[in-house]
Amino acid sequence: MKTLDVAALAAVLLGTMGTALAAQPDYLDDRSTAASLVRSFYNAIDRQEYARAYTYFSDNAPEPYAQFAAGYADTASVTVATGAAVSDGAAGSVFYTLPVAIDAVSSRGTHRQFAGCYTTRLTQPADQDPPVVPMYIYKATLKPAHGNIHRLLPNCAPQ
Repeated sequence: MKTLDVAALAAVLLGTMGTALAAQPDYLDDRSTAASLVRSFYNAIDRQEYARAYTYFSDNAPEPYAQFAAGYADTASVTVATGAAVSDGAAGSVFYTLPVAIDAVSSRGTHRQFAGCYTTRLTQPADQDPPVVPMYIYKATLKPAHGNIHRLLPNCAPQ
């Protein structure tokens, strides 16, 4: 009769779990800058947390949630690159225009790349009453692209 080495079994199980957990990116929800907001959005997509991703648009979502989630259903992972944000103030709000390029990998392993500009909006927190609305994605324009995502970053002028 073989004896069970509990320590060895635990090490194997933790090693296997660690590999599975490492495959999923760490949770990121940072709305302090335009770049961190967009990275948080794609982190939610990368983790298949479509409801969380949808909230980064606040009340300004581009489409109904079911259609939004279905559009990302085949996405296995996303890599995002961002450039420098340019700010533009307007009556009680600050808009940031951010160059973005992404490499999306489908569940079949095919890569699709896109590049374009995101515009985020921050209503001055001092001007808000509860509930305070954090910075959100105001609009996004991406077009198919091809190449190294860091070289695909467009020149985005404030919109």
